[in-house]
Amino acid sequence: MNLAAVLAALTFGGTFSSAEAEPRYEQRQPAVAPYHAREAWLQQLKRSQRVNAAGVVFQGAQPSRHVRTGRSIFSPDPFGTRYVAQPPEPRYAPQPAVPRRALQPHYPRSAATWPAPVREVAPRHITSPEFLPQRVPYRSRHATGTIVIDTSQRFLYHVEPNGMAMRYGVGVGKPGFSWRGMHNITAKKKWPSWTPPKEMIAREKKKGRHLPSFMPGGVENPLGARALYLGSTLYRIHGTNQPWTIGQAVSSGCIRMRNEDVEKLYERVRVGTKVVVI
Repeated sequence: MNLAAVLAALTFGGTFSSAEAEPRYEQRQPAVAPYHAREAWLQQLKRSQRVNAAGVVFQGAQPSRHVRTGRSIFSPDPFGTRYVAQPPEPRYAPQPAVPRRALQPHYPRSAATWPAPVREVAPRHITSPEFLPQRVPYRSRHATGTIVIDTSQRFLYHVEPNGMAMRYGVGVGKPGFSWRGMHNITAKKKWPSWTPPKEMIAREKKKGRHLPSFMPGGVENPLGARALYLGSTLYRIHGTNQPWTIGQAVSSGCIRMRNEDVEKLYERVRVGTKVVVI
């Protein structure tokens, strides 16, 4: 091939390439997708992409929702809408911050300044623990079954074998009405009635308290649930509807016990049992 043929071939090829390249780089009109196609495409973007306020699609966390605002980035848009991603709503409502010191209990540095512990006040129907029934060692010259009442200590002992005794707390006669002696149980009654002595009625009347001449047995009766009568005297071992007086000198000479205690003693003793009051 001579030089002329080569030049001709180069000239022909350059002219053809230039002519064919012009449509390749020229500015073309943007393609407009139908509305229903754009809606389906935007629905997919909601699941995996977000659109910012400028209308630019970018990858990121899934938005919680999209709203329509203004015209779309796609033109022309006959409906004039644009979808803008909104920030996701918080899963849990924010809680106010609590200072660290407020979460810890505050105690004074010195133990001497600590507040005193709160102590529960026992109900009035609960007596002191020492006056509750309990079996204790008791050495005595009295025979088994004897009842010994220690008025100074406010205890009643029911003597048992082998140097033991069942001890109960009692209420005794107030000053001027205490006594000592030995008697036998002459009668036993359940829920006894009460006939106050004339001397007691007159004495209480002077204090402004009027006693009935007779009161049938029952919960309101001062003799309580059981009564053990001592000899021919006016004294008795009986229950009470005021159990908080056990352990005190409050009666007119009778020996008071809690109702539940006198019921147990009532079942354990018999008529003729010796009672010693010291």
